[in-house]
Amino acid sequence: MIHAHDVVAFAVAAALLIMIPGPSVLFTISRAMVLGRKAALLNVVGNAGGAAVQIIAVAAGLGALVAQSVAAYTVVKWVGAAYIVYLGVQAIRHRRAGDEIDAATPQVARASRVLREGFVVGLTNPKTIVFLVAMLPQFVARELGAVPLQMLVLGAVFVALALVMDSLWALGAGAARDWFARSPQRMQRLRGAGGSIMVGLGVSLAAGGRPD
Repeated sequence: MIHAHDVVAFAVAAALLIMIPGPSVLFTISRAMVLGRKAALLNVVGNAGGAAVQIIAVAAGLGALVAQSVAAYTVVKWVGAAYIVYLGVQAIRHRRAGDEIDAATPQVARASRVLREGFVVGLTNPKTIVFLVAMLPQFVARELGAVPLQMLVLGAVFVALALVMDSLWALGAGAARDWFARSPQRMQRLRGAGGSIMVGLGVSLAAGGRPD
């Protein structure tokens, strides 16, 4: 169905991209700073779910329309940027009351909310769409047929790598957050810093141009 060497080559390219701290990594770190390790890991899962939908869209040919259309790309970019800014502002606003808000919210509801937020951010990350549209066709063997299926296989590799590597960032940032949690004052500053990172990330995404 697909050559093993193509899978390995794509995995290397994908790992290099994921390894470089980008929007997903910065968002995961900021979520760990604001909400903690478990929430950051749930965010990673939600983000990967959003990327999986992008992969399906690329395999179906829809991703190319977004990547090549200035209007579609801009809409996706602005929706994602605005959502991240919103989450950052909320984190800053509630940095002093964060523990009380979390305690008043059922655990299942908190988990669902974090998964949903991570999913939306992953789904609206335009840079991932551009990467997938540019890279997936380069590693499929068209003579073997079933090109969309080959893209889905490669996409699954991308998602698996993202889950593992982004989880490492979540665990590291979560460990740092646990140290800050010993002091309420430090915890408030950390939540504020995490929210500020999200706001800055959203602004930078909105101001950034479309990758070539």
